[in-house]
Amino acid sequence: MISSSQAIFQAPENEPHLSIVIPAYNEGENLEELHKELMKILPQLDMLWEVVFVDDGSKDQTWEKIKSINKKDSRIKGVRFSRNFGHQYALFAGLIHARGQAVITMDADLQHPPALIPQLLEEWQKGSKIVQTVRKDNQNISWIKKSTSKLYYKLFSLLSGINLSSGVADFRLLDRQIVNEIVRSKEVSLFLRGLVKWLGYSTTKVEYVCNDRFSGSSKYNLKKMLKLAWTGIISFSVIPLRMAIVLGFLTSSYAFYRLIYAYYIKRFTDTAVPGWASTIGVMSLMFGILFILLGVIGEYIGRILIQVQGCERFIVSEKLESSTSSNHDEENRESTSIVCQRAKSEKRSDLQN
Repeated sequence: MISSSQAIFQAPENEPHLSIVIPAYNEGENLEELHKELMKILPQLDMLWEVVFVDDGSKDQTWEKIKSINKKDSRIKGVRFSRNFGHQYALFAGLIHARGQAVITMDADLQHPPALIPQLLEEWQKGSKIVQTVRKDNQNISWIKKSTSKLYYKLFSLLSGINLSSGVADFRLLDRQIVNEIVRSKEVSLFLRGLVKWLGYSTTKVEYVCNDRFSGSSKYNLKKMLKLAWTGIISFSVIPLRMAIVLGFLTSSYAFYRLIYAYYIKRFTDTAVPGWASTIGVMSLMFGILFILLGVIGEYIGRILIQVQGCERFIVSEKLESSTSSNHDEENRESTSIVCQRAKSEKRSDLQN
């Protein structure tokens, strides 16, 4: 039993001590079972709590399931996106709407065990601002997935200077101070695993064994995983740009060497044969590398364009409030959104000043 009197920070009256943020995309078959598992744990906690479901533009019955659970349990909140904005933005929206002094983020497919919640709270109450879970791979995970995951985290740590351990997931507990720092972030290309680590607060790691999905299939296909990996790297590092400079220098040096070699063959030997293949090969190599470098630069410029436009990172089309919601909750949530018109007017004001 975890007592609310043990909490490091006392929540205001009628405000929850604990918030559970759960993004969901086409997870309608899992939500009722997830709610049952949560109800085995949360009522045993001697503290006020809430659950924030974020429907990331699902096309199945996810939102209807959330509304059904909300009718049966008024401590459940719901946030619905107008379309699919992505897992990281759903997590971010959940953090915005969460009001607990401790906020736990977890997936809706039951791979993140709710039974671990009391242990996360205990570590938080010992003084850790961040309680990060680390996945211990079970036998059902393929060797390829294990290997590529380890390789990515090593590559990310090398390029960004932020050391992320293999197996780190979005199943974690965040102190209110950390949540406030994240919500203030204006980063458009969200990679919360890197952002949480970058903040640098005291962190405790808790290992867990990943469960099998209760129902359905993973929504993170190869394309989405590669997109998340690329976002993580370029959001926290300019090393790809510096690598482009080094690569350009090396290829230019190679081309210069080939020119000297061609002159030497022509001037001092009689074996010179017009080499169409070698010429085309060198030119193809140079242009291929050039296009790669332009692509890397274009990716950074594109993200700069998205950032300066100041558009909203996501659009909420519908909400379900919990019974513990305060009257000023809506005002607080609206103040955290980034609106295009407001951003443009601020930029005009800055230019006038």
